[in-house]
Amino acid sequence: MKQQYFTPVLISDAGFEKGEVATLSDPTQMKVVKSMTASMSIPYHHQENETYAMRFYFGPNHYQTLKKFDLLLEKQIPLGWGIFGWVNKFIVIPVFNFLAGFNMNYGIIILLLTIFIKALLLPLTFKSFKSTAKMKVLKPEIDEINAQFGSDAVKKQQATMALYKKAGVNPLGGCFPMLLQMPILIALFRFFPASIELRQQSFLWANDLSTYDSIWDFGFRVPGYGDHMSLFTLLMTISTLIYTRMNSQLTGANTQMKWISYLMPIIFLGVFNDYSAGLSYYYFLANMFTFGQTYLFKYFIDEKKIHAQIQEHRKKPSSGKKSNFQKRLEDMAKQRSQKQLPKKK
Repeated sequence: MKQQYFTPVLISDAGFEKGEVATLSDPTQMKVVKSMTASMSIPYHHQENETYAMRFYFGPNHYQTLKKFDLLLEKQIPLGWGIFGWVNKFIVIPVFNFLAGFNMNYGIIILLLTIFIKALLLPLTFKSFKSTAKMKVLKPEIDEINAQFGSDAVKKQQATMALYKKAGVNPLGGCFPMLLQMPILIALFRFFPASIELRQQSFLWANDLSTYDSIWDFGFRVPGYGDHMSLFTLLMTISTLIYTRMNSQLTGANTQMKWISYLMPIIFLGVFNDYSAGLSYYYFLANMFTFGQTYLFKYFIDEKKIHAQIQEHRKKPSSGKKSNFQKRLEDMAKQRSQKQLPKKK
């Protein structure tokens, strides 16, 4: 029977014949969150004296502690499915436990964990930034193509892809590295709220990193936000909005995409307001390090040099072959164009 941070477990070495487990919730009960009941049948061999080897565990939902039982009890901790769970099991938890062994404040441990993860992702982040810089250099020419062909989606797509190919630029070069980072971002979203290590651990103004760090209790509930203000969540949102503005200026995103990218942090402000302060603190730190990386990359990446390299690549003779990706994009553009044509009577 599992709570968020503790679990009572009855373990029979020989196993149970059958069992029934029930969890009931009664919204009318203010002092009772859930009622849990269980009944199990043990084998009876009609002997005068029979012994049944059983153990009872009541303790924390700590991954390494539960894993020592070798009964898959650690699966009770919601670390995420598939690749997200693997990232937590084989990267995040070992590093987190290693840092915790130095008996530091958990706010410092999260800071060091953030540095480790950002360093691990640094090559992917740099590759994504460099690809974005190439797209920025080509933006004036792409704008000319859009103005030249207007509403002709097929010719516009063909001319754009020809430009990318001639310049040696992959339009999705900045997307793939970002996609490879997503499993870690989502894994940490599951890791922090499930970490009993953060329970009752204070840092700065946060009294407990396992729950929200309220600096202002409203006394009433704001729809979509809550009845309090979590400062780490607010700092995370503000830093995300600043980064979104920086990224929009760098990539030259269109108006519709720009507003969507601004809307998402506002939505997350309400979602994360009730979440673990440790989680919001991590995302805030990640944003801060991203700012630092961005300015560092700008120092090492010369857009004029990139433009010269692209122009040099365009002078090379073309093979005339189209990539599978280019063919698919052109086919999609043709299909959209055919759907827009007026039907003949």
